[in-house]
Amino acid sequence: MPSSPYSCILWDVDGTIADASAGIMPRLRKVFASYGLPEPDAAELSLWIGPPMHESFQLRAGLDEQRAHEAVDRYRGLAKADGYAASVRIYPGVAELLQEVHDAGIPQSTASTKPENQVRAILDHYALTGLFTAISGARPLPEGRADGKAFVITQALDRLRAAGVDTSRPVLIGDRHHDVDGAAEHGIPVIFVGWGFGGPHEADLAHQKVSDTVALRRALLD
Repeated sequence: MPSSPYSCILWDVDGTIADASAGIMPRLRKVFASYGLPEPDAAELSLWIGPPMHESFQLRAGLDEQRAHEAVDRYRGLAKADGYAASVRIYPGVAELLQEVHDAGIPQSTASTKPENQVRAILDHYALTGLFTAISGARPLPEGRADGKAFVITQALDRLRAAGVDTSRPVLIGDRHHDVDGAAEHGIPVIFVGWGFGGPHEADLAHQKVSDTVALRRALLD
């Protein structure tokens, strides 16, 4: 049976496990229209996938904190109406790698700033939930509007420990600099995947960058 240099593995979701852009982008356009804001192009909208949405509505759309909170509420209302797993696909090879890591006895958790109920809906839809010892995502509204990567990592580690998992050697798999920054607050290395939405320099401070799931498997399993 393969072993791993890591005692547990934390996974980002959007851009790492799943591509939800086909649903995210139209919903963002609707929220922008509701505020009379100009519609960004697809390249700009792709920068919204992964980071905390509350942060993006302030930094990228120029909304103040209160209106950003409101915009997140509107967006999540649209997501609920659409169905959380609608228009979501799992990246090629990821489901198989999740299964292999699970079969090797290495505990896994999500660590996503996506709302936790949406994370569960996606994993349930693709029958992946049982491969995870813990699920960690943003909390329900209103308290979870601004949950960042460091928070969901803390939550993931706490839940893994509560399940009896050794969290002394964790690693985070992600695709944006927010993953790198949030993990750095915990002193956790990041394996940065090249198939997500991160820009060319977002991986600069990551422990390692991989281009496909074959390379990711080599990094996770001896």
